Amino acid sequence: MKKLGLSMVCAWVALFFLMGTASAKDTVVVYTSLENEEVVDYLELAKKELPDLDIQAIRLSTGELGARMLAEKDNPQADCIWGWAVTNTSEFVPKGMLVPYKPKGWDKIPDNFKDPKGYWTAIDLYAAAFVGNTKVLEKDGLSMAKSWKDLLKPGYKGKLIMPNPASSGTGFLQVASLLVMLDPDYKNKPVEKNMAWDFLKELDKNMGQYIKSGSKPAKLTAAGEYAVGCSFAFVYSSLKKKGFPVVMALPEEGAGFELEVNSLLKGAKHEKAAKKFLDWAISKNAMKGYAKFKLGVAYPGIPGPKGLPALDTIKLAPMDFPWQSENRAKILDVWTGLF
Repeated sequence: MKKLGLSMVCAWVALFFLMGTASAKDTVVVYTSLENEEVVDYLELAKKELPDLDIQAIRLSTGELGARMLAEKDNPQADCIWGWAVTNTSEFVPKGMLVPYKPKGWDKIPDNFKDPKGYWTAIDLYAAAFVGNTKVLEKDGLSMAKSWKDLLKPGYKGKLIMPNPASSGTGFLQVASLLVMLDPDYKNKPVEKNMAWDFLKELDKNMGQYIKSGSKPAKLTAAGEYAVGCSFAFVYSSLKKKGFPVVMALPEEGAGFELEVNSLLKGAKHEKAAKKFLDWAISKNAMKGYAKFKLGVAYPGIPGPKGLPALDTIKLAPMDFPWQSENRAKILDVWTGLF
């Protein structure tokens, strides 16, 4: 009886061990700058389609993500990047902190949405937009700004809010787009001599606050604290659905935009799981998820969200990502010195 009892115990232990092994999940640690609302939505889909992965996503602002990566350079705590601005990501290629990886389905992504060597692959683009509060505008007798130049009108003094480009990807794309649009000779002169700085100095006179988040200008405007927030299009759509008194305009000069991209980190502790996640992150189903929020996604033929203009109807700014990435540090240095 004792021998039989011991055999039964051993059998149960073995069965428990096998069950535990079968149900164990592979961990992957993901850094992202996607908005919180997006991350929650996308992860719900990812966990259904990747049941064998324990996806630990850590959301950081654009600037914070880069700072953390640099601090962890010799001992990376994340395995991959998901949805980070391409102008930030590109800086980390020469630093030797990214590994080329062409995820499954990479050939379906258009060339202008991926690095030819596979250091990064874009999932979407987001565009700058002005979000106004209709009640505040009406109360103050203001018309909704349709262009950057409209924001210089005296009536807007103290009633504007904009993201700080040193911490926000949205803030950086707004400033970077102006540097290209307002100075045709931008490539042939030092960054600090760019004509756009004169415009930004004038804009600063009307600015009520610079804030580190790209979505907060729209949210604080929706709450009635400002007349117009320089933010991005998706946030307007979300606020409108929630019933806030908001209106949106895309800058007539051209809407600055940014690609959000994925990358594999050098020294990833869970490389196999990271690659599996990155494969999923450019899949058609994942792209359909992104399209609920973004103006455009990298996978061809998937329309953007209802309530926002179709991407092919929008005048986009002539972004120069290589120049903007190469000069990012100098752009931020000049910005910080001025504002």
